[in-house]
Amino acid sequence: MKKGKICLGVFAFLLILAVSFRNKETRTLAARTIAGEGMLRLVKDAGEHPKAALTFDDGPSKKYTPMLLDGLKERGVCATFFIMGKNIAGNEDLIRRMQKEGHLIGNHTYNHVQLNKIPKTLACEEIQKTNNEIYEVTGVYPSYIRPPFGAWQENLELCVTMLPVLWDVDTLDWKNQNVDTIVDIVKKNVKDGAIILMHDEYETSVEAAFRVVDMLLEDGYEFVTVDEMIVM
Repeated sequence: MKKGKICLGVFAFLLILAVSFRNKETRTLAARTIAGEGMLRLVKDAGEHPKAALTFDDGPSKKYTPMLLDGLKERGVCATFFIMGKNIAGNEDLIRRMQKEGHLIGNHTYNHVQLNKIPKTLACEEIQKTNNEIYEVTGVYPSYIRPPFGAWQENLELCVTMLPVLWDVDTLDWKNQNVDTIVDIVKKNVKDGAIILMHDEYETSVEAAFRVVDMLLEDGYEFVTVDEMIVM
């Protein structure tokens, strides 16, 4: 009888331990590979709000980026800006403002080149030159790169220690330049952990970005920068 009680006690302890481990496993952030580039996306922890990362390519724009920054600040939202090296000169104050207001600054090459269509040495120069200019302005070397056209050259990470960041939702804002269309694309395709691709060089994109932010905030989303959703 005593032996039976001991066995029952051991079984109960193991059961509690198994449930505890399962709960811990549920709370642990899961990860999945993105686009075969060695990137891992973090899935939300249990009980957290769904997350989305708003990203802007090709800037900064002297005309439209300040408008975008104003609206994001009003809404308490941070985004990720993948800037082109050739657009840095004359926009240094804008880039410093991005950094000061909590936005993440990434690399979008110097001349918006398709990295898998040029020699590797030239591809590295495009990236490193932009990194150096960003460092001169911010004092920080960027860790993330948005390869133009989503094209990454094999083994390019051997000469640039950066993480390429692609996207889940392409708003095609540069093409349609229609606020309702942009918002509708996001509405139909957004999900928890989504990285949204936009550009900060069109007035329609800026207006659409504000509507997207307002819509997703109302739906309970939390906006984060891409470094909060991606790990090596």
